[in-house]
Amino acid sequence: MKHVGDVLSVLFDERLIKKAQGYSKIIDSWTDIAEKNGIAAAADHSKIKELERGTLLIEADHPGWIQILQTKEQKILADFRHRFPSMNISSISLMLSRNRQDNETVTDKPPQNENRKIVETPPAPPLAPVQNQEQGYDAIKNGAFKESLKRLEQSIAEKEGV
Repeated sequence: MKHVGDVLSVLFDERLIKKAQGYSKIIDSWTDIAEKNGIAAAADHSKIKELERGTLLIEADHPGWIQILQTKEQKILADFRHRFPSMNISSISLMLSRNRQDNETVTDKPPQNENRKIVETPPAPPLAPVQNQEQGYDAIKNGAFKESLKRLEQSIAEKEGV
C-alpha cells in the first residue's frame, strides 16, 4: 500500500514535468517563430528568458534587435498563442540582456543593412581669421547681445593669453 505522500509527490511531479515540457517546447519554437515572421537573424541574438504570469519575456543582446522584435511583436504573440493555447500567453515583454555572455552569439554591433554605404565627411576647412571684428559686431542689432558677445570674446582671449 502506498502512502498519501507518495501519491501526491507522483502527481505533483507529473504536473511539473508537463509544465516543464511546455516551457521547453516554447523555448524550442523561438527560432521557428522568428523565421516565420521574417526575422530569423533575430533568433540568433535573442532568447526566451521565461514565461511568467502569461508574459513571455524575450531577451536580446542589443537594442537594435529589440527594435526589430518590436516591429513584429503582435505577430509573434499571435503565433505563440496559436501554438500554445494552454499556456495562456497574454503578452510579450522585450528586454536587453544584462549579461551579454548569456547569449551564445553575442555581437556589440547592431543589425545593419549590408547594402548601406558609409560616406566619410571631409574635415571642415580652417576658419579664416576675422580681419575686422567690429564689422561683425555691427551686424548685430541687439545691443545687449552684442555686448555679451564682446565680453565673452574678451574672456576667452584672456584665458588663452591672447
